[in-house]
Amino acid sequence: MSILPASLRMAEVSGAEALWLLEGSSMGRLVYAQRDLTILRPGRHTWECGRLVVRTPAPAAAVPLAATYHVDEIRAVAGTGWSVTVTGPVDVITDRGEAAHYRRTLAGWSHGPHDTLLRLHPQTVSGFRLVRAEA
Repeated sequence: MSILPASLRMAEVSGAEALWLLEGSSMGRLVYAQRDLTILRPGRHTWECGRLVVRTPAPAAAVPLAATYHVDEIRAVAGTGWSVTVTGPVDVITDRGEAAHYRRTLAGWSHGPHDTLLRLHPQTVSGFRLVRAEA
């Protein structure tokens, strides 16, 4: 059973278009495994020098060596939109100067011990658009 109306379809986008969509957005979700659970945390991000920098309310010690970041924009009324997923190794930004820079440029979700800055090194970037099917 399809959940998409007959006039809509999912179209895969190129890696370059997926990065363009990612760069044009500022919020997403960090996804990672912790014990037997899948954890999702909101994030604000920026793309710099081929790396995705994410500010998220996740404990730094809980973030594994690899994670997934998901960004999308869905227009419910029009039934269109897009989705981008980036997966790769992650490291916590610990340099004080670099962390201060990203705390100034990326609004946080919370402040305190769970306000973490991460650098995701993309190994895979994929994306889809929800588009109207041609007649």
